[in-house]
Amino acid sequence: MSINKVWIEDGCTSCELCVDTCPDVFEMPDEAIVKKGVDYSQFEDEIKEAAETCPVEIIKYEEE
Repeated sequence: MSINKVWIEDGCTSCELCVDTCPDVFEMPDEAIVKKGVDYSQFEDEIKEAAETCPVEIIKYEEE
């Protein structure tokens, strides 16, 4: 299975942990956002780690 969708739900605390874990997918202008046009399959381990370590558990992803 590969990740085909990544999103962030409401409630970001701007801790920047996701950006530190996977800067190729996440960025933090004010709150965390998912970068557009990224091939998520290239960063699956990092995306999963960011989702698992998010203190407010708002990073979500979908696998196909």
